[in-house]
Formats: sequence, C-alpha cells, structure tokens
Amino acid sequence: MIKYICGILLFLAACATIKAPDSFVYEEIPTTTFKIAAWHKLSNQNAPIKVYIEGDGAAFRANGNVSSNPTPRSTLVRELAFGDLHENIIYLARPCQFVQDNMCAPQYWSTARFAPEIIQAEYEALQKLVGKRPLILVGFSGGAQVAGLLAVKYSDLYVKKLVTIAGNLDHQTWTSYHNLPPLILSENLAQYKTQYAKFLQVHYIGQNDDNILPFITENFVADKSSIIYVNEASHNRGWQKTFPQIQKE
Repeated sequence: MIKYICGILLFLAACATIKAPDSFVYEEIPTTTFKIAAWHKLSNQNAPIKVYIEGDGAAFRANGNVSSNPTPRSTLVRELAFGDLHENIIYLARPCQFVQDNMCAPQYWSTARFAPEIIQAEYEALQKLVGKRPLILVGFSGGAQVAGLLAVKYSDLYVKKLVTIAGNLDHQTWTSYHNLPPLILSENLAQYKTQYAKFLQVHYIGQNDDNILPFITENFVADKSSIIYVNEASHNRGWQKTFPQIQKE
C-alpha cells in the first residue's frame, strides 16, 4: 500500500502530496542552518546505504526570474529512490525544498545553491541518518555537484561510489555556456577534480540534454569509460528505461 506524505512547505499553495511506499519514513532533519527533508528506508544495518540527492528543483520561473519556492516539480529522483529495491535507501532533498526554514532565501537556490553552508547542512543530515556506514551517493543535475562536494570535503563519510545523472559537475562551465549569472556564492567541484577522480564513479548522460550538455561531463571526468550515454534522454525526460540499471548501481 502507498502512503501519502506532505511536508511543511514554504508556501501552502505549493503543497503537493508525495507518494511514498510504506517502507519509507518521512523525516525533517534539523541541522545548524537548514532543516532538510528526507524519506528513508533503513532495514539492514550491515549493508551500504544508497542516497539519492535531489536536483536544483524549481529554482527559476519560466521567465528566468528566481522562483519563490525551489521544491521540485519533477518526480524523477523520487521515482528512482522509491522504486529501488536495495535494503537501505535515502531520498535527500536540498535545503528549502519541501520544508519551511527561517534560513531560506532565494540566493540559496540561485547564486548560493552550492554554498559551504548548503553542503554542510546536507552533510549534517546524512551524518544523523547514516553514521559511519558505507554510502553510494546518486546525484541528479545539481545534486551531482552536492554529492561530489560531500565526498571530497568530508572524509568521515565513507563514500564507496558516486553515480551522477545529468550531473552538473562544473557549474562555472555550465553558467558560461548558457550565458547565466555565475554562482558566485557557491563552491565548485571543479576545484577538487584530483580528489574526485579517486572515487569509483559512474556518469549517466542524456544525449538530448540541452541543459547539462554531454561535453560538460566529458571535459570533467578523467576516466571516460565511466560515462554511459542514454539515447533520447533529455534533462528531465527519457530516463525511465535506464531506471533498472541505475537502481542496480
């Protein structure tokens, strides 16, 4: 049976019912800065934990202005997480997605979306959920940047593997290509390429992705054999046929 969960959202009008299997528990995790929304099933203390990290969500409106609520409209990452048959799964939202917090301000889903305090909050939330257990981090879009920064900055996180899906691994290259304002208040994984290269990793690229274009990943990743091209996938669409492969990582 499916249970329905709705976190306390930034604006009531944005509240949407979230479908999650009964095996998942919803939790709002306090950190020293932000409150982080997470859904998790943790049923085997001896097995690794697979963490799906959400993308940037609804960061901007169609007119290009910063949105008032970054809660993602796409269900892609939740579908992946909730359908994954591994015993230990966490779906980890980004700060200000799904839950209200006094720290939330538009800079945290625009120029400061990868700010040190953002990454620290994600780290603290993970620490409270996983402790010292081994992790597989799966990041979609900007969530790939978050996963990478967590892996290279916090050595006490036992990251066994990094998996990216349409991952924004170098936001400076991304903003430059699209002629977007630089994310001046954010850290960039490109500063840690040497450290990042030491991790076991797999990168899924949508061949029709006009947001995170293939060359962004190709130029960043040292081992090109870690790249998997997904035919006909754009940034948010066309990934379903690849779900089983991603869920087996």
